[in-house]
Amino acid sequence: MAAGKHSQAGEEKATSRGQSDANRKLKYISLAVLVVQNASLILSIRYVRTLPGDRFFTTSAVVMAEILKVLTCLLIILLQKKFSVKETASFLLDSIVFQYKDTLKLAVPSLIYTLQNNLQYVAISNLPAATFQVTYQLKILTTALFSVMMLRKSLSRVQWISLLLLFGGVAIVQVQQEGNKEASLSDSSSQNYTVGLVAVVISCMSSGFAGVYFEKILKGSAASVWLRNVQLGLFGMALGMLGMWWNDGAAIAEHGFLFGYTGMVWCVIFNQAFGGLLVAVVVKYADNILKGFATSFSIIVSTVTSIYLFGFHVDLMFTAGAGLVIGAVYMYSLPKAAGGSSSPGVSSSASSVAAAGAERGAEMEAFLPKAQGGDTSPPSAVHITD
Repeated sequence: MAAGKHSQAGEEKATSRGQSDANRKLKYISLAVLVVQNASLILSIRYVRTLPGDRFFTTSAVVMAEILKVLTCLLIILLQKKFSVKETASFLLDSIVFQYKDTLKLAVPSLIYTLQNNLQYVAISNLPAATFQVTYQLKILTTALFSVMMLRKSLSRVQWISLLLLFGGVAIVQVQQEGNKEASLSDSSSQNYTVGLVAVVISCMSSGFAGVYFEKILKGSAASVWLRNVQLGLFGMALGMLGMWWNDGAAIAEHGFLFGYTGMVWCVIFNQAFGGLLVAVVVKYADNILKGFATSFSIIVSTVTSIYLFGFHVDLMFTAGAGLVIGAVYMYSLPKAAGGSSSPGVSSSASSVAAAGAERGAEMEAFLPKAQGGDTSPPSAVHITD
């Protein structure tokens, strides 16, 4: 009898040890995926926007990413309905059309996300990748402030200090870049540092507001993240097409929707469409500290890669500013003391990542759903936010 109990206890310990090892491996995998997704999208967009030859229309790329995202979420809903087309169609008709008032709530964040995705292309096309990566972390500051104002969330003292360090670090980087912008942008006379900086600041503000607004909607609704992403995507496609017609309508009519698309451009679009969803799945195994570390490490990866790919120059001021930002991101992700309320999530540039942060627990049980992204961040979202 005693031998049987000892044997059972030994098996339970072995099982527990095996699960612990598996979770540890999944955490490292999650870290790698988060770093690659955070850095690769920015670097790849920067790369395709600096290549010689025909330039693809960024407005069409935004629309294509929304189309792919909606198709993916529809496939997941179909899978949840056990591939019953009739049941899926009935569910979507009821949720999107008949409950149109609920669907219309997504128009605001969808408009903001569409604007944000277009601004991201503008910013990365006019700023060095490393500078964009550092400056874009201001989304943490905007998300935190909107969370305090709109969701009545509280921040710990460490988090407030980290936000001050974040702002200071970004300011140092901008002072450094302002002094060296002619050298850093000498590779293309078509680039405009001021335009890029304005685009990234507006993108950060819109990311923060949209992420918190979306979280507020999700918390007041029983709808799944995947349905919300379909609703967002439908608005996103409509608004994206409107922007595409307004900005590039004549050129697209002449050259075609897919003008300038290369294999690398398709990689960027797939990364933008599926990156947030992928991060959402792996974040199940990552905690806030790991996400903060991944974001910090991705800044280093972007900087080092920019040196070799784009001839980016790193000096003492940039190193100091980036160091402050990296430290601030890590500090912000640290858990609050017992008894404190949870801190706001970091919003991603992608809408799917932002959705994940708000509804992580319940959705994970339904279908490995998302959380973010971002950052990802979203948040993220992205995601994203993004």
